[in-house]
Amino acid sequence: MKLTLIIMAAGMGSRYGGLKQAERVTPNGRTILDFSVYDALRSGFDRVVFVVREDMAAEFRARVGDRIARKADVTYILQDVSCLPAGRTKPFGTAHAVLCCRPAIDGPFAVCNADDYYGPNAFSELAKHLRTARAGEYAMTAYRLGNTLSLHGTVSRGVCEIEGDTLRRITEVKKIAPDLQAEGAPFPLTRETPVSMNLWGFTPDLFDELARQYEDFLATADLLREEFYLPMAVGSMLAAGKCGVRVFMSDDKWYGVTYREDLEEVRAALGGQLQHGSYKGI
Repeated sequence: MKLTLIIMAAGMGSRYGGLKQAERVTPNGRTILDFSVYDALRSGFDRVVFVVREDMAAEFRARVGDRIARKADVTYILQDVSCLPAGRTKPFGTAHAVLCCRPAIDGPFAVCNADDYYGPNAFSELAKHLRTARAGEYAMTAYRLGNTLSLHGTVSRGVCEIEGDTLRRITEVKKIAPDLQAEGAPFPLTRETPVSMNLWGFTPDLFDELARQYEDFLATADLLREEFYLPMAVGSMLAAGKCGVRVFMSDDKWYGVTYREDLEEVRAALGGQLQHGSYKGI
């Protein structure tokens, strides 16, 4: 069975101040997503779909995509910005990015962010799940909140309520500070609180529901400010009993570049992975 990995790489990087999706994090010029693709391929994924913006597609392809295309079957999807209202330049968000991939997907697939390092085990668990998943049997990898914080500012996370290995509820919480203070959290946060880092496994029936929710979003949202988030879309499906989500809990440390100051820690961690031989040939 063919498995596809959608990598969402169309973000603006406003807090970072540049094209963080293509930022080099190792001495040999590799990016975070080089590590994600490496882990996904050795877990059994066959194909990579990059979601990018038209204004950054050429640079992304030259700096990252062409190298990865030598190892995997690569497809590019442009996240549609023709639907943006006057005064908005930022794409509509992660659920919209996935919906744009509908023409390129004909089987089970995973979704991840381009600027997040998920650890070596996450993709293998999703691949095993997707090989036997039926329609509506989704999966996600959750991380402990304390392993996903930045020391340099606030972050947004999908805060999860889990029963056994089943996701019951997910709430998008913005501006989580290093001391765990946040507005709008459904309960007091601790370092052990499970959170989503947008590493999901889906079956193609997801697209019908995303299309329906997207129409509702266009009709009711403040289109200058609001975003169509993937955790929110899945949360709505859970509340309506339209899907189930199996949770794989990871104890791995997350690494990412929300802020430019995060780069030093990421480079030290992933450079160490190379030195220890965890990613031979990357």
